[in-house]
Amino acid sequence: MNIPSVDELKGKWQQQVGAAKIAWGKLTEDELLKSEGHDQKLAGLIQERYAITRDEAERQVKEFLDKTKG
Repeated sequence: MNIPSVDELKGKWQQQVGAAKIAWGKLTEDELLKSEGHDQKLAGLIQERYAITRDEAERQVKEFLDKTKG
């Protein structure tokens, strides 16, 4: 099984930032880039910016990442 490197994951995340910006318009591109696609960092930003529960933020992140994989 081929495990992607950290650089590959970061590169893929940079390509997904545009879609993430559409999904969570209150987050800046800089914030999204700094999260580097880490689900916990992203969920924390979403929870804070949208004043939602951690569970809801994590659900949104999981749904987004599942949709954009591939």
